[in-house]
Amino acid sequence: MKIIRTDSAEFEGRFRKIRERGRLFDAGLWEEVGRIVEEVGRRGDEALFEYTARWDGHAVTAETVEASAEERKAAAAQLPAEDREVLRLAAGRIERFHERQRREGWTASDEEGVELGQRILPLARVGIYAPGGLACYPSTVLMTAIPARIAGVGEIILVTPSRDGRLHPLIAAAAEMGGVNRIFKIGGAQAIAALAFGTESIPRVDKIVGPGNAYVAAAKKMVFGRVAIDMIAGPSEILIIADGTGDAAFAAADLLAQAEHDEMAGAVLLTPDESFATAVAGEIEKRLADLPRGEIAARALEAFGALVVTRDLAEAVALADRFAPEHLELMVETPRELLAKLRNAGAIFLGMHTPETLGDYVAGPSHVLPTGGTARFSSPLGVYDFIKRTSILSFSRDALERFGEAAIRFAEMEGLEGHARSVRLRFHKKILTKDSR
Repeated sequence: MKIIRTDSAEFEGRFRKIRERGRLFDAGLWEEVGRIVEEVGRRGDEALFEYTARWDGHAVTAETVEASAEERKAAAAQLPAEDREVLRLAAGRIERFHERQRREGWTASDEEGVELGQRILPLARVGIYAPGGLACYPSTVLMTAIPARIAGVGEIILVTPSRDGRLHPLIAAAAEMGGVNRIFKIGGAQAIAALAFGTESIPRVDKIVGPGNAYVAAAKKMVFGRVAIDMIAGPSEILIIADGTGDAAFAAADLLAQAEHDEMAGAVLLTPDESFATAVAGEIEKRLADLPRGEIAARALEAFGALVVTRDLAEAVALADRFAPEHLELMVETPRELLAKLRNAGAIFLGMHTPETLGDYVAGPSHVLPTGGTARFSSPLGVYDFIKRTSILSFSRDALERFGEAAIRFAEMEGLEGHARSVRLRFHKKILTKDSR
């Protein structure tokens, strides 16, 4: 990885390239995904099964598209006991963290005879997308299903591509622990469309959550409005702020851990210590040699990696807030002091002993995080993503008379006479009693 200084002519261009990666509009992909979404919406199962055979390489029918209870149980039983214990550990920590996010409704009355409140209800049905073909991510199942279950969602549906039509043991076990009600062995844009529109075999959901490839992300964007979505997840990314007091090998390992995801992954180090940046570069070269996904990581680092030497830590903090990374590691002597100065990040990892990998699996918070700078306005997935809020209003007759004239005048200011009359009418009705609601 090349070391660049923030006062160099090339810095802004490199920084922008990394920030903007994945945002380029691919007209061909957009057209193809649009066709898939339209076809599934129009032809239902017929189109869904055609695209599944074409893209996932196996045939499904109305009888085989859903994993039966027996199939789920048999697949989960294949998981080694040691792996099951790891999933249980993660599931327990995820559950304990998200239990703290429960929200209750409320009501409040005032002396004017007005009662206002908010009712909070879980969504009736949600769909989770989890990769499950060549790449298998049971962590995604746990990180999405458990918050949905804690929120009280009525039905949790999982869609996941399968290899040769078989359910992966890790996915089956994670779904069991997460509280997933139904599993459909489909993936890609066609699965997103099926969840959004509903087909003969797949029920329509209220919200779709979970990360996927570019096709999945585009499909989620297209169906937004017909259903809710969590976010448009772009390529994964990490940004590390280091003051040079830590171990360069730790920083190199964490950059590589992110870069091995795919060739679009972003990995950036910000440090005012040039010697530390040089040491990190050396560690990366050394560790790439025996990394199983080293070729992928090397291409990602070449295209979207940077070791940046800043003027000081204050400049590093300012650049981090501009980047608004998915994952932000603070490899500094006093991380909490720096934390107070930062605003934008999906998740922040404090100190040398908190690698981002812990957040991916066993820490507790959901690893479904805003990417591509959207941490400026978006938040990690949580229980609050699976609820809806309804406002409750109640006025007594006295309260109506107290506020009605203001409402009438407001309506008249906006030129909406019908609105004004709906209030004015009540002033003249004799049937209202003093304590009517």
